[in-house]
Amino acid sequence: MWNDTDIPIGYLITFRCYGTWLHGDQRGSVDREHNRYKTPYAAVNNNRRRHNQHLLKSEPVLLSAEQRASVEKAIGDTCLHRKWHLYACNLRTNHVHSVISIGSKKPELALNALQGQCNKANERGRSLAGMSQPLG
Repeated sequence: MWNDTDIPIGYLITFRCYGTWLHGDQRGSVDREHNRYKTPYAAVNNNRRRHNQHLLKSEPVLLSAEQRASVEKAIGDTCLHRKWHLYACNLRTNHVHSVISIGSKKPELALNALQGQCNKANERGRSLAGMSQPLG
């Protein structure tokens, strides 16, 4: 598909589940000072990781198979409702990947919409799935 506009064909939108990858972690992380393309991750910092771990309001969230199905449906429903094209969606136990065409909308809008709808889906299914915290 040829695209001769300045509008991206799609965005890879990824978000993690609550508490599963904290700033200061040995894997590195992206924070407000380290969020430009091809810039280094925030440095490993055990004090920062422990501080962030202490701030968690509950245990980190890992998605069960039922929760992943609920989140995937919420992503599909959100794209359908907003008339976005969902090219791909892959859910893991601790994070979500999706590739979405959103036209001229800002990618932050899509990220917020997806996270919000996924959290609502998990709130509705909490008693069934045992989910108690938002995804991201």
